[in-house]
Amino acid sequence: MRWIILALCTWCLATAASAQDRAAVERQFQTWLQNTIWPAAKAKGVSRRTMQQAFDGVTLNWKLPDLVPPGTAAQTPKRQKQAEFGSPGKYFNANSVQGATSVGRQMARRHAATLARVEAETGVPGRIILAIWGRESGYGQVPIRHDAFQVLGTKGFMSTRANYFTEELIAALQIAEAGHAPSDSLKSSWAGALGQPQFMPSNFLAYAADGNGDGKADIWTSPEDTIASIGTFLAQHGWVVGRDWGFEVSVPKSVSCALEGPDQGRPIHDWSAMGITRVSGKAFPKHEMSGEGYLMMPAGRNGPAFVVTPNFYVLKDYNKSDLYALFVGHVGDRIQYGVGDFNGRWGNVGNLYRSDVATMQRALEQLGHDVGGADGLPGYKTRRSIGRWQQASGRAPTCFPEVGMKSALKP
Repeated sequence: MRWIILALCTWCLATAASAQDRAAVERQFQTWLQNTIWPAAKAKGVSRRTMQQAFDGVTLNWKLPDLVPPGTAAQTPKRQKQAEFGSPGKYFNANSVQGATSVGRQMARRHAATLARVEAETGVPGRIILAIWGRESGYGQVPIRHDAFQVLGTKGFMSTRANYFTEELIAALQIAEAGHAPSDSLKSSWAGALGQPQFMPSNFLAYAADGNGDGKADIWTSPEDTIASIGTFLAQHGWVVGRDWGFEVSVPKSVSCALEGPDQGRPIHDWSAMGITRVSGKAFPKHEMSGEGYLMMPAGRNGPAFVVTPNFYVLKDYNKSDLYALFVGHVGDRIQYGVGDFNGRWGNVGNLYRSDVATMQRALEQLGHDVGGADGLPGYKTRRSIGRWQQASGRAPTCFPEVGMKSALKP
């Protein structure tokens, strides 16, 4: 009984200490708002009234990911909740793909005139705009519940990307000051993204467009403005008019998966000459053959492969994930052309902690490979580094982290 009482007392003391720590951090947060954020916001034309309304009753949201409270150090998380961090195939679950496609076709009919006009003005295909709209907010049907000022304030004060979110917080205050949002309170995603296209506040200020001619850029309630804003974003990020986003292909064993990446591009006719073919059986379009293409294998040899164009990387400017850009291109093609699932099948990969992948990345770095940083995420630099290491060590290159590599790849 005595050890139980002792354990309870120890737990109570730890809980009390934790509460005191959080209370102290909350006070630091309020001081930071007044001493750092308010002067910066004022310099951008934000009034004291807007500042007070934005943070009235707002406290830190301790449930957000990637937080680094004062006095602690950032760590590579062992588990991850975002789909981009897990097995690639999970990103393309049937419900997500089919839902975005079926509703996208309805929206294509409903907003045909707006889509045609925006495509003519920006060069961005309507099917691509629709796929982004569907992925970001379910065509405006997904509830967005977070308080944008709490999210951006928390992440600006104590996150792994504090400077970035501080700038976004100032931009959100500018949006509130100008009265762009349809209500006094801004709602956002857990990352601070706004409205149906899920623009970060700075992107709203830069790219939000008036699609219905009413003199406003309303990405919260207007489908027309949402469509125009997405098209404007992609156009201003370099969408190449007349080119596709990419093609699913078959990559023969004679072509190394380590040739992946936007810095290893070559004309598509060169990829074709190496034996890479479209899985559809069709030839690459003639107008694409002289244009640059890039090998993209998001699961290495354990999944579908693609030759993508510069437009694929414009899609990545919207969201940095390879899988996101691939989802958008694929759903857009399904909406307009009625294509089916990928021909390649996703293997059972991704069953690793991010900390495991980070360990492999550090080992590869020590061997002289550029993995793009030891962040625990298997981006193209990590994938091809694994492939090069596998080739150099006499292994069959798969270009993707696997459980069996944990013992062989240690710093």
